Amino acid sequence: MSSASILVLEDGSVYQGESMGTEGTAVGEVVFNTSMTGYQEILTDPSYAGQIVVATYPLIGNYGCNEINVESERIQVAGYVVRQSCQYPSHHLSDVGLNEYLGKQGVKGISEVDTRSVTRRIRSQGAMMGCITSELSGDQALEHLRSAKRYVDLDHVASVTTQQTYDWGLNPEDTNGGLHIVVADCGVKYNILRSLEIRGCRVTVVPATSSFQTIMDLDPSGVVFSPGPGDPALLGYAIDALKEMIGKVPLMGICLGHQLIARALGANTYKLKFGHHGGNHPVKDFSTGRTYITSQNHGFAVDGDTLPSGLEVSHVNLNDGTVEGIRHNDFPLMGIQFHSEAAPGPWDNDYLFDSFLSLVKGVNK
Repeated sequence: MSSASILVLEDGSVYQGESMGTEGTAVGEVVFNTSMTGYQEILTDPSYAGQIVVATYPLIGNYGCNEINVESERIQVAGYVVRQSCQYPSHHLSDVGLNEYLGKQGVKGISEVDTRSVTRRIRSQGAMMGCITSELSGDQALEHLRSAKRYVDLDHVASVTTQQTYDWGLNPEDTNGGLHIVVADCGVKYNILRSLEIRGCRVTVVPATSSFQTIMDLDPSGVVFSPGPGDPALLGYAIDALKEMIGKVPLMGICLGHQLIARALGANTYKLKFGHHGGNHPVKDFSTGRTYITSQNHGFAVDGDTLPSGLEVSHVNLNDGTVEGIRHNDFPLMGIQFHSEAAPGPWDNDYLFDSFLSLVKGVNK
């Protein structure tokens, strides 16, 4: 039988529930995700490092968990909050239930929470720090929370990036026209690497801290800066490398990578009130006039009013008008705020990898 747990927000709000996953205490920035499926991809998305994720869909875990639907080598969220956790999953690929999946990896969760109430509070007050605990009282949890380091003050990329360079996928002789794409791992999802591999690219993944020279010594046809967690303003090492790279090699930035490219060119970024997290965000592509439903996971955005000359908005969020894509008139680069690799879906936006490879082929004729 599950023990009692509570979710405490930094404004003093307390939500009762039942313990899920491991026992103990977890602290992180509390955000909500609106996806109806794909909870395992969400749990293993490195962009959620340091965050407690609240699932708005009321029933989570009904198709179980497996070794296939992962986007990194481990669960990345700091904690997980659900309305109801399915105890008896049903799917032919299911290896283990959600509760056991969390527990085996030492992740704290809580179920039977009024997630609608939590989501409404975050929408009105903004993302805030929170604590899930099965061992502290509400007052103790609030005190513990107030003494913890804040999410926005930490370089979370350092905790998720690879520590060494590695190759993914095809051998050099199998590549699409010899295309070699280097991916700077700011918190890369496996599906970015898969998306490049299935297009015939040889893929090399490097730490986010890699210098301009380290990356260029690999002789890349193009470079991708991946999604990842936290504030791009804290990642001076990546911004410095990008400043030297712009104009010398085709570039694609996805989510955090998009923000880093914008900052490297002189634009500013800012923190959103409660971020964009989910699989149902409408984005307009100005090049075609079409609107796509996108998968998103970010708490910061590019300030469109600070874009330098030559850099223009290519995509916009139709919910709030935020910048969702950039391109440059003079340099072969593009930035996409949403997740073109989906995982979880929708899959509407993987055409953007083709757009990037067109840039790459145009330079590497």
